[in-house]
Amino acid sequence: MAIQLKHHHTSTLNKHLQPPFSAAPQPRSASLRVHAVLGGRAQELIKSGAVTPIPPKDAVSQMQSQGYTLLDIRPEWEREKARVSGSLHVPLFIEDKDMSPITLLKKWVHFGYIGLWTGQYFTMINPDFLEQVGNVVPGKDSKLLVACGEGLRSSMAVAKLYNGGYKKLGWLAGGFNRSTEDDFERVEGPEKLQYAAIGGASYYFLKLLLILQAVGKKT
Repeated sequence: MAIQLKHHHTSTLNKHLQPPFSAAPQPRSASLRVHAVLGGRAQELIKSGAVTPIPPKDAVSQMQSQGYTLLDIRPEWEREKARVSGSLHVPLFIEDKDMSPITLLKKWVHFGYIGLWTGQYFTMINPDFLEQVGNVVPGKDSKLLVACGEGLRSSMAVAKLYNGGYKKLGWLAGGFNRSTEDDFERVEGPEKLQYAAIGGASYYFLKLLLILQAVGKKT
C-alpha cells in the first residue's frame, strides 16, 4: 500500500520536474475537474456534492466566508518545511518504524526506487487518525478544509473523515502544490508551500532549475 502510494507521489514530482520546467504554478482551469487518480469513495463524495472541492486560490475566502478550518494531513517532515499559519495538523500517514525482516526489505526497495529521489519515508496509515482529529476539532459538525501536497492523500482523508461522521468537508483540489505565493497570506517554514513535498535528490535538482531559470531571466 505504502509503496504504491509513494509511486504516485513520485509521479507527482515528475510532473513538477519534467522539461520544460517552470517555477510558476501551472494554469488553473476555470472549471474544477475531479482527477481520475482519486479513490472511488472520495470521487463519489466529491461528484455528489457531499464534499466541496476548493482550489487553493479560493481557500482563504472560503475559510473566511464559510467558516472552514484548514486541516493539514501531510506527514510531519513535509509540514516542517512549510505550513499555513493557524492550520490544524493530523497526519494521515506516519513513518513505518517496524523493523521486521519483511518490512526492512520493503524499506530497501522503497529507498532504491523512491526514497532516494523524493526524500519520502516508508509510511503506513495512521491508525489513530480519526481519534487524533477528534482531539483537535471541536465537534463533527465542524467545517474542515482537508489538504495535503497534491490532493491524493487528502482525498483519502476526506473519505475516512466522512465515514467517521464528519459531513461538512471541503477538499483542497490539487493540494498545496497548486498554490501560489498569494493564495495563503501567512506561511511558516523555510520552503515555499508548493515545494514542501519535494525532497531527496529531486530537491537539489529543483534548486538548480530555479537558479538556472533566475539566471535566464536576467540574461
